[in-house]
Amino acid sequence: MKQFNTKILGTGSYMPDKILTNYDIAKRVDTSHEWIVERTGIHERRISDLSKDENPSGMAARATLKALEAANLTPNDIDCILLSSTMADQPMPNAASMLQFKLGITNNCPALDVNAACSGWMYLLPMADAMIKTGMYKHILVVGSEMLSSFNNWDDRNTCILFGDGCGVAILGRAAENEDSKIYSTVLSSDSSKKDHLALWAGGSNMKLTHELLDSKDQWMTMNGQEIFKAAVKTMAAHAEKVVKDAELTINDVDWFIPHQANLRIIEAVGQRFNFPTEKVVINVQKYANTSSATVPVALDEWIRAGKIKRGDNILLAAFGAGLTAGAVFLKY
Repeated sequence: MKQFNTKILGTGSYMPDKILTNYDIAKRVDTSHEWIVERTGIHERRISDLSKDENPSGMAARATLKALEAANLTPNDIDCILLSSTMADQPMPNAASMLQFKLGITNNCPALDVNAACSGWMYLLPMADAMIKTGMYKHILVVGSEMLSSFNNWDDRNTCILFGDGCGVAILGRAAENEDSKIYSTVLSSDSSKKDHLALWAGGSNMKLTHELLDSKDQWMTMNGQEIFKAAVKTMAAHAEKVVKDAELTINDVDWFIPHQANLRIIEAVGQRFNFPTEKVVINVQKYANTSSATVPVALDEWIRAGKIKRGDNILLAAFGAGLTAGAVFLKY
């Protein structure tokens, strides 16, 4: 059976218009702009407006139109939709199906949601790669779209400063025989022994939303920041080193490193683990904060559209999230 190499045909992103600065947050909780920047590197974040359809599927539709234009494709050229969202528009139907409808796709392509928290988009890339390589599909839309403001506790100064909303997408397809674009290697993992360090307990089958639960404020996300920090640095660095080694290349062959944009100190610590040049590390956490599974595709799209990432560049991607899930992908753009 003939196998194909996978190429990123086009990318897109969408960020809500509303900007929430550190100074805005400091008006509500006991914190300051300087305190937040020192500990996270974050200056501001974007917040969705549901009246503008800035939910996960709505943001994804806008980002996808940009990716389709970049790839010179139409909506009905997409023959599979893979969408990552920690909390989709609604429990059902899934956000991928909602996205299919909003894009006007009429070819009945499969539409799948995945929840691996901040690692979700990274989990989807190897799935899409396998489908492209085997010839199963020609054009796969891979989406990371997140509205974390919907379950972020804005009265908890330890977590409310960290998160924002946004969406990033990529359309994957077959590389032509004369092209060298490819996905070299991937690695995915989950360490469930640390599952309680980052969790949203209520709203699922185990703990249905009730008046009593809402009164006790148990519907918000909780996090053990120190444990998450240590696990994130160790795991992302190890995964990044592994995919480069599996590709039989070295860190010196990496043109750009795009890590999950959770916290500037985590990003810096990961880069220091394998002495990666800071000028090759993509960082936009200061503008958008942690947009979960959207962070990597948003950063990828921004750097491509800025002309910094060019065809033939070797791109290293890494992420981690609740679960604790993690993943890394090494590819030639």
